Amino acid sequence: MTEKLYPMTLEGKAKLEAELEELKVVKRKEIVERIKIARSYGDLSENSEYESAKDEQAFVEGRITTLEKMIRFAEIIDDNNVEKDVVSLGRKITFIELPDGEEESYTIVGSAEANPIEGKISNDSPIAKGIIGKKLNDEVVIQTPGGDMKVKITKIESV
Repeated sequence: MTEKLYPMTLEGKAKLEAELEELKVVKRKEIVERIKIARSYGDLSENSEYESAKDEQAFVEGRITTLEKMIRFAEIIDDNNVEKDVVSLGRKITFIELPDGEEESYTIVGSAEANPIEGKISNDSPIAKGIIGKKLNDEVVIQTPGGDMKVKITKIESV
């Protein structure tokens, strides 16, 4: 069975590696200490501190497993292999919505590093799917959950 690859930028992989290191080196030790303290309170059946620490431990261990898999199967996107005027993963795209002219900018990244608050959208998002492979000045109709959106691509930048 072939494992799923996780497309991401080099910067995105570095952030995942830093998070993994933080969880393994710092968080694990903190949780073990919390569990030890909670055990000292006695009866574990009604010990909310113990339950809370065990829940957090399960979450952290799950996140560690997920991060290790994503890093192991990371597919680093090299935008040097793509024409400069083509929308692709790792590029910052600016477009205007037609006909109102509202301008929006997004950086297209792999799902592992998507963060809409930072303007980073997943390559699996409706907007990214609608514009990947398109060129500068192309007019495109993007199908989104909120309805069709017509845009004109006005800028494509390497990040």
